[in-house]
Amino acid sequence: MREYSVPATITVGDEENLVDAVFDTATNHPETVSYRRRGEDGTWSEVSATQFAAEVTAVAQGLIAAGVAAGDRVALLSRTRYEWTLIDYAILAAGGITVPIYETSSAEQIGWILSDSGAKVIVVENAKHVALVTETGADVAVHVIEPDSGDGAIAALTAQGADVPADEVHARRRAVRSDDLATLIYTSGTTGRPKGCELTHRNLLTECRAAGEAFPELLTAGGSVLLFLPMAHVFGKVIQCGATYTRTTVGHTANIANLVPDLGSFQPTFLLAAPRVFEKVYNSARQRAHDDGKGRIFDLAADTAIAWSKAHDAGGPGIALRAKHALFDKLVYGKLRAVVGGQVRAAVSGSAPLGARLGHFFRGVGIPILEGYGLTETSAGITVNTLGATRIGSVGRPMPGHAVRIADDGEIMLSGPIVFRGYWHNEQATKEALEDGWFHSGDIGELDDAGFLTITGRKKEIIVTAGGKNVAPAVLEDRLRAHPLISQCMVVGDAQPFIAALVTVDPEALPGWRERNGKPAGDGAADLVDDPDLRAEIAAAVEEANKAVSRAEQIREFRILPVDFTEAGGEMTPTLKVKRQVVATIYADDIAAIYAKTSANA
Repeated sequence: MREYSVPATITVGDEENLVDAVFDTATNHPETVSYRRRGEDGTWSEVSATQFAAEVTAVAQGLIAAGVAAGDRVALLSRTRYEWTLIDYAILAAGGITVPIYETSSAEQIGWILSDSGAKVIVVENAKHVALVTETGADVAVHVIEPDSGDGAIAALTAQGADVPADEVHARRRAVRSDDLATLIYTSGTTGRPKGCELTHRNLLTECRAAGEAFPELLTAGGSVLLFLPMAHVFGKVIQCGATYTRTTVGHTANIANLVPDLGSFQPTFLLAAPRVFEKVYNSARQRAHDDGKGRIFDLAADTAIAWSKAHDAGGPGIALRAKHALFDKLVYGKLRAVVGGQVRAAVSGSAPLGARLGHFFRGVGIPILEGYGLTETSAGITVNTLGATRIGSVGRPMPGHAVRIADDGEIMLSGPIVFRGYWHNEQATKEALEDGWFHSGDIGELDDAGFLTITGRKKEIIVTAGGKNVAPAVLEDRLRAHPLISQCMVVGDAQPFIAALVTVDPEALPGWRERNGKPAGDGAADLVDDPDLRAEIAAAVEEANKAVSRAEQIREFRILPVDFTEAGGEMTPTLKVKRQVVATIYADDIAAIYAKTSANA
């Protein structure tokens, strides 16, 4: 067993809460540009700390008038936008608890979260979301940010709360203590039922202050960040709160298709993204260079950037390498930095592994990517690389006041004040996850003597895509196996750009299907793996299974395997559970083939 801890350098008082930062900044630094909002004409307008505090108060008054009491749960279903942050803080100012829901969630997922959390109110973005909430049958008041007609939620709540004294809001927010619940963030579970992670104001305040210490060059007054990750994700939530606490200016954009021009106009000083974003930046730049006949130059520049970065970990680059690097900085690297706005000092990456090659490439280009590690249960990052202490390929060292332990079986265990207090209404799951103050992460890792953590595997079955989306395979697999023609399936996609599946055909059902569809008799499915009729039927089953999950979790590609999984073949346990690692090894070529075309065209 190995363990590494970092002494605490920050504290959170018992009477503090997340909303304090909004009003303290408005009082002490009223000139601060807290947010920048993009108008319909594409230009960015400033929102001062004073204006933001006034808007939070007005919306909180409206929520109180709408019947939200202290401790009530209020759900929030929307893309990343200014209103998300405004409503989130208004919920907290009214003494409520925010329950974020991904805007791509299915009606089934929304219904479960509303039911389990007991939310009384939900704020949604548009009519599509209203329809989904209606489909759940939940008894919940709905407010719409972008209604088809009438005032939107912000204007409507502001008007509704006109008779509620502002002092009522201030009394409520001051009554909130650091150990009170701030948010319930639902995370995928292997049973298919998402579990609500209870994160307190102390959890999130500690995370914000620790992040401020870890990234003083990034989270700072005068700095800026453009949020484009889903705000329902704890990663986005923490950066929002950390930026507010450190007086870092925040912008929002939900349209990833316009991300490059948005970065160009907003010009952030640091980036927050999942690894897939950096992969796309690299792949797109390389593809454009090759299309323009400059592929050789780009590849040489990439190799030089990587060599330059690696040299910095081994005594520094020599004269020849420095000269090549300076040349390519003018020819290539400067253009890549311009793509993300030209002002980025560094980027922070989490949610999935980045890979050492990309880490060295971007550091060599002049955009160091600081990888971290954490989960919803740890209020986002609990280990991070920093500009002053980076080990590419690792996920950094513990935050101040936190510790990492590697158990005898290799599992990563975590402790400290950012570790959540438990799962909402799920005592059994809480007991399994928390033991003597240590959280069982379900991940496998290694610690070096300097305290840098490296993730080497995943003990649990949750898949984390390259975009950082957590996917519970059981939800899809159970539904696929319900189809009479399907025997077994295994969902894949860890660190990949999308979810896919390996499917086997039931050998007992296959003869009848052959006869009904005029196919020749045969043993197994080897001659049918590419048959259009069989693929069409499996595709219909996949489409039906996809209805239970969000778009990001849906199966986009599948492979029909020639034989079924069996205990004799080593793919199944005696209790008929799929041995995932064995299947992944046996069918590694099939899995690689699924993603090969996408990687080539990325």
